[in-house]
This record gives sequence, structure tokens and C-alpha cells, in this order.
Amino acid sequence: MAGYKETPRQKMIGMMYLVLTALLALNVSKQIIDAFLLVNESMETTNENFSKKLDNTYSKFKIQYQLNPNKVGPYWEKAQQAHALSEKLSKYVDSIKYLVVQRTDGLATIDEARKLNLRDAKRKESYNEPTRFFIGSSPDGSAGEAKIFREKIELYKKQMLDLLDPKFRSSIKMGMDTQGPFYDVDGNKQNWEMHNFYRTILAATVTILNKTKAEVYNAEFDIVNNLYSSIDALNFKFDKIQAKVIPRSSYVFLGEEYQAEILVGAYDTKQNPDVRYTLGADTLTPGNFKNATSLEGSQGLVVLKLAGSSEGLKKFAGIIKVVSPLGDTMVFHFKDEFIVARPAITISPSKMNVFYIGVDNPVEISVPGGPERIVPSISVGSIRQEGKDWIVSNLPNSSVREAIISVNAVFSGKSKSMGTYKFRLKTLPDPIIKIAGKSEGFIAKNLLQASPIVVAEMPPGFDFDLKYTVTSFNFQTANAGGEGSQIKTTGNQLSKDALAGIQSARKGQRIWIEDIYVKGPDGTRRVNLSLSLKLN
Repeated sequence: MAGYKETPRQKMIGMMYLVLTALLALNVSKQIIDAFLLVNESMETTNENFSKKLDNTYSKFKIQYQLNPNKVGPYWEKAQQAHALSEKLSKYVDSIKYLVVQRTDGLATIDEARKLNLRDAKRKESYNEPTRFFIGSSPDGSAGEAKIFREKIELYKKQMLDLLDPKFRSSIKMGMDTQGPFYDVDGNKQNWEMHNFYRTILAATVTILNKTKAEVYNAEFDIVNNLYSSIDALNFKFDKIQAKVIPRSSYVFLGEEYQAEILVGAYDTKQNPDVRYTLGADTLTPGNFKNATSLEGSQGLVVLKLAGSSEGLKKFAGIIKVVSPLGDTMVFHFKDEFIVARPAITISPSKMNVFYIGVDNPVEISVPGGPERIVPSISVGSIRQEGKDWIVSNLPNSSVREAIISVNAVFSGKSKSMGTYKFRLKTLPDPIIKIAGKSEGFIAKNLLQASPIVVAEMPPGFDFDLKYTVTSFNFQTANAGGEGSQIKTTGNQLSKDALAGIQSARKGQRIWIEDIYVKGPDGTRRVNLSLSLKLN
């Protein structure tokens, strides 16, 4: 490693360590303890920054692995091993750091030590417990945790360097020197254990441990970047960058949000990818690639155009094939969907939204966008489908005066509420009562005798095709003197007694048909009308 040029970051860590070593050689004072605390806080900040830089490196590494798993895979696996080794040693350093803090400061649990700021430690200037923990009763530190710590560091350095090609190992400066030589203040030679942890106060011990973590992050960063540089030749070379808007849906309902991903896309204008697609599918398998529809491109871009020839949800899937810098063909899958809807207009008459009680009320329900199915429900009564229409029936003849239809539509297997609509509930209007085609005015005797049937017809303009039959009524006539008779009739035809009364009646005499009952789709009911005619 001779001749290796240190980075500014490594120089900074080295200088901080030299300062730390010098401070350890001095008598402990408040100023020195404060200096340790300052150095320790700086090391903690450095460790946080290292962690973020490593995350960014791994993110870039992962993208390259996803682009070309076959070529990048071996390097990616070694990077994952480097991360696992570093994380294992880093967790070990944290564990002994919190344990020595707990024992020195007399805390009840490790969790208290983890939360404790070093500045708030009560015995940060004490070295008895840290020395006992790391050195033990041995004169060389072999009976304490320091020997285990050193062995873990040496194993970590070997395992990390083994991840690299031998020709690159000499270019990596791992740090964490455990071989020395090391000397005490009197110039006597020491081993690593005694040099770092014998009679070292708690503030200095924690700083040394955080410095070791920084060196672990530094080693991991250098190893992973060396592995990443080995795959640089596999990277795609792009010469065009352009903003792209990718909508999450090509159809937005009222009240919903339009959402789109806005990103910067890079592509190579010198290479036209091989793109093929198929309709109505969620994926295009490599085996069906040759049978799929091919798309022509220009300057690295391919435009897909699909005709909206029929309504409904449309899906497509395809494959893009591009050639990597190493000459390999790389395959990427894509899929999307969109909705084709007929231009539509909805006009809702505010004064005619009425359902009639006792009859089948046809209603049209449609949802734009071609859903797989429509699922309506109603607050009262029932609703069923007949052909393309829906029929509302069984409406209650009670104090309820409105019905609410709620509509759900199913798109791509998912049900979505499309809204509600209110209808007023009304009873059917009374029919118009006629006999011999007359509902008022004058009528001839012979016409009444020829057509003695009392009929009930719906008022003009009533759109329902309903049939009513008169089931009973009262017939009454009176002469000029006011004398007359009342005949109760069952059915819809004038009785013999009624016809006899008409036959004996004089010109100008009036007849009445009253208290009329009719039977229709809503059952049998009384009509609040009467028929009055004058004979001529």
C-alpha cells in the first residue's frame, strides 16, 4: 500500500485520531474531556454522512443490477456481502460501546445507555470500568474484550479484501491498524489492546469506538465503489434527456384526481429498440414475441398508436429489446390500460324524476367508460334488469315519498361508486271514466243501449301502458221532478234495471255513474271521479 494517496476524508479521520492519541497522553482535565466530547460528536456526524453516501451508492448499484442481472450479479452479490460484513462489525462496536457506558455510569439497562448523550454521562472521566471491561486482569489485555475486538477487526479486513480482485487490493487503504508499532508516553512498546484501552477514560473510549465505526464505513465505501467501478463498462450511454409525463389513468371520473408521474427519461438516439406488443393481455411472453405486433421507431423513440374502435377497458402488454454496451440483448416488459368511451350527454329533467307506486317503472342506467357491469341498488322497493333497461317495482304505498338509486360500476374487477339519483314517489293518477266514448255532455239513448260498457282510460299524455277495468259503480237517474233511482252495479256493464231506467227516461233527463271502483296494476281502488251525462 506504499505510495497510496489518501482522500481528504481519510486524512481527516487520521488527524482526528492523532489528536485523540495526544490527548490520552496528557493528564485528564475538564478541557480535555470537553475536547473528547467535541471529537466524538464530530465522529458521530461523520458516521451519519457515511451511511447516507453508502445508501446512495447501493441505490445506483441496484439499478445497474436490475438492468443487467447476469453481468452485474457477481459484483452485486459481493457488494451485499461487504454490506453484511460491515453491518455485523458495526453492530458489534455499538453493542460493546453501550455495554461499557452502562457499566461505567451504573445504568439499569442497555436501552438507557443507548439513549444517553455522552455529555450527560456522570462518570465520563472514569477509566476504571472501561479498563476492566477491555483489558481485564491480564497485563497485555488478552483477558478482556479488547483482544476479541482486535480479532474481529483483523478478520473483517481480510474478508473485505478477499471480495476484490487481487490486482485491486493494494489500492484499498482499509485503516483500523492493529499491528502498530504502538508506544506509551515513556516510549515503551505496546500492543493494540493496551495502547487503545488501558486506563482510557469513558469519554475517550466511546470516541475510539465511534472512530472505528467511521473506519468501517470508509472501508465499506471504498470496497463497494471499487466493485461498482468494475461494472462501469456495462452502463448504457444515453445522449438524449427529455421530460416525460406518465398518467396513472387515461380516464378520470368527476370528483376523482388526475395523477401522473413526471420524470426525466434518457435514451440513445443512435439505437432503435425492437418493440412489440399484443392487445388484451397483461403480459407478452418471450415465446410469443415474434407473433406480436411490431412498432417502428426513430432516433431511439417508439410511438404506440391504438384506435378506439370499440367501447370499454383496453389492455396491452409488450416487450422492448435493446442492445447493451457489451453487445447483449436486454429484455424489458411493459403493460398499460386505457378506457374507450362513446361521446355522451346526460339530460336530467328536474320536474319529471318520478316513480309511480304499484307499477313497473322502467329506467335507463348507463355509465361512460364501458364498465364490465353496472350494479344499481334502490333505497325502497326493488330494481331488476330486463334487457338493456332496469325496472323499479314493489314501491311501498306509505309515508315514504322518495326513492334513491345508487349505482356502482365494475372496472377491471374493481367496483366503483358512480353516484346516486333521487326520484319522487307518487300514486297513479285516476283514470278517466267513459261510456259509449263519452265522459261529459249529451248522449243519445240508443248509443247508451248499444254500448253499455263503463271503461277507465288513462289521461292523455300518460306514458305508461296501463289497463284498468271497472269492477263496480252506482248508476243513478232523475226526472225533471227530481225523482229517480240508484242502482248498484257489479262489473263494468249497465244492468238491465239501469237500461230500463234509460229506456223510460225523457229527453233532457240526467244520468250519473258514481262511486266507481277500478282494478289495475296497483290493485283495486276507488276513483275520485263521477260521470254525468244528459240524454238527448
